[in-house]
Amino acid sequence: QVLDGAGLDIDFHLVSPKGETLVFDERKSDGVHTVETEDGDYMFCFDNTFSTISEKVIFFELVLDNMGEDGPDQEDWKKYVTGTDLLDMKLEDILESINSVKARLSKSVQIQTLLRAFEARDRNIQESNFDRVNFWSMVNLGVMVVVSAVQVYMLKSLFEDKRKSRT
Repeated sequence: QVLDGAGLDIDFHLVSPKGETLVFDERKSDGVHTVETEDGDYMFCFDNTFSTISEKVIFFELVLDNMGEDGPDQEDWKKYVTGTDLLDMKLEDILESINSVKARLSKSVQIQTLLRAFEARDRNIQESNFDRVNFWSMVNLGVMVVVSAVQVYMLKSLFEDKRKSRT
């Protein structure tokens, strides 16, 4: 997501480890991309060459789902449990509930981070508008002062006696 900069747009490229272009966006202000991954190094690039004069502030978040969930440590707790199948079932239910809460908290954190990015972008736009309004208000005030001074001078000149009187 582009937070600040002229046009609020940028090019984005995502390339797989095999060199294939997975995602190519031109002049977008924001985007969400989901990609099935494979082993290797991925390359992503935010390209601003079409607008080299203006700099951009961007926000991006890389979310890796299902990382390390199926590892051998996940089931280690089962070998320490002794007792009936009912106890195992309850522990599995508890583990499932905990994983569900963990997933929901993770999604909540992602959404809050995204909302903070939206807020930052909107704040930058508001501050830019505030500066622009202040500048043009000062220009307007200056023009009004000059016009009022010219009007006073013109009115004074209308009422001046331009005849030379000899007494």
